[in-house]
Amino acid sequence: MGGADPVGAALPSAALPSAVASHAVASSAVPSSALARCMTIPAERFAAEYWSKQPLLTPATESGADYTDLIDTAAIDELLSRRGLRTPFLRIAKQGKVIPAREFTRSGGLGARVSDQVADDKVLGLVADGATLVLQALHRNWPPLMRFGAVLNAELGHPVQINCYLTPPQNQGFAPHYDTHDVFVLQVLGRKRWVVHRPVLTDPLPGQDWEQHRAAVAARSAEPPLLDFTLQPGDALYLPRGFIHSAMAHGETSIHLTVGVHPVTRHTLLKHLLADAAGESSLRASLPLGGDLADEARLADQLRETVQAFVAFAGAGRLPQVAGRLADELADSTRPDPIEPMAQLAALAALTPSAGFRLRPGLRVRLERSPDAVLVKAIDTSLSLPLSAESALKLVLSGEPVSAAGLPGLDDEAALALVRRLLTAAILVPEHSA
Repeated sequence: MGGADPVGAALPSAALPSAVASHAVASSAVPSSALARCMTIPAERFAAEYWSKQPLLTPATESGADYTDLIDTAAIDELLSRRGLRTPFLRIAKQGKVIPAREFTRSGGLGARVSDQVADDKVLGLVADGATLVLQALHRNWPPLMRFGAVLNAELGHPVQINCYLTPPQNQGFAPHYDTHDVFVLQVLGRKRWVVHRPVLTDPLPGQDWEQHRAAVAARSAEPPLLDFTLQPGDALYLPRGFIHSAMAHGETSIHLTVGVHPVTRHTLLKHLLADAAGESSLRASLPLGGDLADEARLADQLRETVQAFVAFAGAGRLPQVAGRLADELADSTRPDPIEPMAQLAALAALTPSAGFRLRPGLRVRLERSPDAVLVKAIDTSLSLPLSAESALKLVLSGEPVSAAGLPGLDDEAALALVRRLLTAAILVPEHSA
């Protein structure tokens, strides 16, 4: 942490504990965006002062935020009772322990050959007994949060996941722990007390979870907290990965959203460089024969030569390869806006040169050029198209509305054929559906 104040240098609000700084600017100065709903300071300031560094509390008294349009009790009832929800889209915990899925699921019945469909009556009993519900990955199946998550992902550049926590009065869902991703906590209903401690491991990576440091986490949690405050409806809290936290509902049921931001790190870039390093002969060389290979004095020269070879390898035009691997990883961890398959088929059937289309929102697409073709890559799709389509594809990938008649470098027949292939692959969507 470098000795920096963990909650910033602004004066604390009189309505908050003195340890918690709050920040606000005029709402008219903040653009309408998903990120702006999580804070009131400008995005540039958040990026410079808070991202991956320190917590930030944004009280509803300053932001005027209300998150009930994203989810509420009626939405939770809908998800639990009418959406055929299955594990792992629901987890349930009580007093820090995860409840086995068999205690809140059962067979889907005739026509549904699944054994883990959420049983709403079992859920009711567990919640009445004080258990916490965790509705997971709602950015995948609840439309308001699908839209919110897609916009936030585009603004941050890092993949996001959205969970909803419902905690009965006076109950704690999970013991003090830390996450290996950053989070925005958006309090929807009720009140929840949060206790936050400094990290025992700064910037933990996936695979460096808190259970590996259970004793250190328990010891740190017994110390005076860094922050101890109660989130009210409309309050938002940003916590960087590694900060230890626990939460307990007050005298009413608490509902909050946890927006997890899974950061792309420098370790990620090293991982992709190492994946390519197997193709470099100097990095495949065997160590010399004889003696103790683990002897530090002997190993020092080999390690120095290896680092020098790796630096030379990494600097030898590796950017396209790393960018391609990172693009594949991001495409695999995020999802574009949903399509309407019947609408796509109707658009194909009624295709005309003047019909309008645009790139599917949220879709990560890249072009790769070979001597005789252009490859269009998106998620698990790869289309090989003639070089004559390159200019048209670049226009499509710009995100601007397009029509077959407006595609450069192609005659009418070739332009219609290109649009048809891109529609079939769900890379283009009808303009009215975007």
